Amino acid sequence: MTDHTTAHHVLRGLDEIGIDYVFANLGTDHVSLIEDMADWEEGRRPTVLLVPHENVAMHMAGGYAMATRRGQAVLVHVDAGTANAAMGAHNLFRGRIPVLLLAGKAPFALHGELPGARDNYVHYVQDPFDIASVVRPYVKWEYTLPSGYVAKEALRRAQAVMESDPPGPVYMTLPREVLAETVETPRIRSFGAEGYGPVRAGGVAPEVAAEIATALLAAEKPVAVASYLGRDSEAPPLLEALARETGMRVVEANPTYLNIDRASPAFAGFEAGPVLAGADLGLLLDVDVPFLHGQAPDADAMRWIQVDMDAGKRAFPMWGFRTDLRCEADTATVLRQVLEAVRGRTDEAARARIAGRVAGWDAPNASRRDRIAGAGLSLGGEDAIGPDAVCAALARQLRPEDVVVNEAIRNTGAVLNQLARSLPGTYFANAGGGLGFSGGAALGLKLAGPDRRVVALVGDGTFHFSAPDSVFATAQQYGLPILVVVLDNRGWSAVKQATLRMYPKGRAAETDRFQSRLESGRQDEVRRFDRIAEAFGAHGEYLREPAGLDQAIARCLAAIDGGRAALLHVRVTPL
Repeated sequence: MTDHTTAHHVLRGLDEIGIDYVFANLGTDHVSLIEDMADWEEGRRPTVLLVPHENVAMHMAGGYAMATRRGQAVLVHVDAGTANAAMGAHNLFRGRIPVLLLAGKAPFALHGELPGARDNYVHYVQDPFDIASVVRPYVKWEYTLPSGYVAKEALRRAQAVMESDPPGPVYMTLPREVLAETVETPRIRSFGAEGYGPVRAGGVAPEVAAEIATALLAAEKPVAVASYLGRDSEAPPLLEALARETGMRVVEANPTYLNIDRASPAFAGFEAGPVLAGADLGLLLDVDVPFLHGQAPDADAMRWIQVDMDAGKRAFPMWGFRTDLRCEADTATVLRQVLEAVRGRTDEAARARIAGRVAGWDAPNASRRDRIAGAGLSLGGEDAIGPDAVCAALARQLRPEDVVVNEAIRNTGAVLNQLARSLPGTYFANAGGGLGFSGGAALGLKLAGPDRRVVALVGDGTFHFSAPDSVFATAQQYGLPILVVVLDNRGWSAVKQATLRMYPKGRAAETDRFQSRLESGRQDEVRRFDRIAEAFGAHGEYLREPAGLDQAIARCLAAIDGGRAALLHVRVTPL
């Protein structure tokens, strides 16, 4: 039996824990891994994809995990790569998305005492006192691999932690000398998921499900608020069924997944405040920020029931939303339990009362649809194309199964309202506060679902943060045709609006100086995001006027249908 290096057993261990892909940005610390990879036969798992920027690699792994609910691996270069991956770690942590972040570690042997000892200048400058501190606030677990003899057990532990509810990123460093160490193969063993795997959240006690069902049937105006229950594709239809059978309105607050069919009569939009007016019972279902307190004055008078796989919100130093019944559980399972309990308790009188309530939704739903349709008809003009019109035009050409990734920031409302998705798994967004999520996430979603179109809508500020050259280089290298639509308002509208909220009559408002414009206005200025995509073989379109909008979208979709990535740069209403 041949003995191998630790690197060999790390790669086999990744296969054993179910890693399909390693999104890699390699360096001098990975030489033993690279040497072992050179011996791989075609088709061996995991597949290594080279990604030119770590931010894209992290979000690519995140997009794949959002689609499959299985964490993947990202391999980065020492502290420098960890630093570049930190924003992705933040976003995935806030989104409860599993990923195994692996970083090489600068050699500790200075004088050639061990294989892998320092042989390069950078080995001195890439050795910080506490490499894990770079991502510690954004990971569930961290570890430095001490020996090849425990490599497979450590990897199984990493997988168990990252995929246990609530899931999230984990971090492991791999010292170069440890990777180069030769270990005796007979002493290596595997650690199966059946004995060492993740712990999943379950349901609630029958009496708790009965209590929730009774409260729903007794309520005069129940409202549910959800954000990420759609991570489980079985949850949205369960929520819709419960809403219809109890007369409960559903609001999606900062949704990161599709939580209910947005054509459902129960769906009440994306702002909880107005819907909560007069409500007597609220359900918080997998949601972090259901509303802003100043915008929901009736919330304090309501009874609140929370069902969440992370009900304690342990990663939030402060949270601030009162609940009368708090259940840490798998929301899809609880919805199924409550729906069964409701059906066992609903009599004819209750059905008639609920039917009347549901019929009363027709008018507000029609009014909301009319407002959205009207906004979609506002085409705008030269260098000021209406963002709602852009999204409405795109909606007319998308198929129900096409995937939308939303990182439009100040134009998020246009994306949500105009691109009304209906099927689970067709809408994704960033739960974190770090821009630059969508490009990599779109690539990961396309990798997980190669037969589906993936369209990412971003603001121009977001586009800068997303390392777009890396996005389109990766799309080209691995045949991942995505469409990116840049809604270019020439700056950071969120910065301007935040300033106006605090200082509506301040000097910045008086002088229109918000330090947020990313265009100077000089006559010779060039601002062409489409050319960045074209530099890596993608199809590019640039629009200054609304007249050619439908045709430009059609050309972009034809490009991705033909296997070529595309970018549509639209100059929308400026900030």
